[in-house]
Amino acid sequence: MVTDSKLAKEIIAKRIAKELKDGQLVNLGIGLPTLVTNYIPEGVHVTFQSENGMVGMGPAPKEGLENKDITNAGGQLSTVLSSGCFFDSSMSFTLIRGGHVDMTVLGALEVDQEGNLANWIVPGKMVPGMGGAMDLVVGAKKVIIAMQHTAKGTPKILKKCTLPLTAKAQVNLIVTELGVMEVTDRGLVLTEIHKDTTVEEVKLLTEAELIISEKLKIMDI
Repeated sequence: MVTDSKLAKEIIAKRIAKELKDGQLVNLGIGLPTLVTNYIPEGVHVTFQSENGMVGMGPAPKEGLENKDITNAGGQLSTVLSSGCFFDSSMSFTLIRGGHVDMTVLGALEVDQEGNLANWIVPGKMVPGMGGAMDLVVGAKKVIIAMQHTAKGTPKILKKCTLPLTAKAQVNLIVTELGVMEVTDRGLVLTEIHKDTTVEEVKLLTEAELIISEKLKIMDI
């Protein structure tokens, strides 16, 4: 099992970057998903969209070169490519709701074997709001969840989400530091595992019922 949080996030981001296809418009959620920009495969050219009104979002700025007026949807300092552009929220959500986003990568508090997602609130705790997640998961053509496999040992991949849902049955792929799981009509299929774990360990740390793929392989990172 990978116990270092920083390494776990790196593993997840590297693996998700393998899902990027040339020419795609991709939205990255705040936090862990933004790390995907560091691992874009050679020869693959994608355009990143930020729901606060930017297309052509670049990586985090180098120290000393920050521009306080350029931030991503999470308020983190960002950059914009020379080919990028800015627009208002109505245009941004026209892209999202109009089905123009090829893929969105989001974090999660919980996800379950039916592809349900809970990622915006823990009842009783202060939160800034749901953001654009509800629009993204129903508007994007592919929804990938990027998260660590457990919350301090407590499973986050469940038979049924217990927290308020962001969306119902919209998740396509779940990537954690332990493996890759695909949501299918048959259920949740484990297709890849990290080289330093085992199927038994993944099952132990997952509440959901897992179908083990006949073509199970080591994660491509």
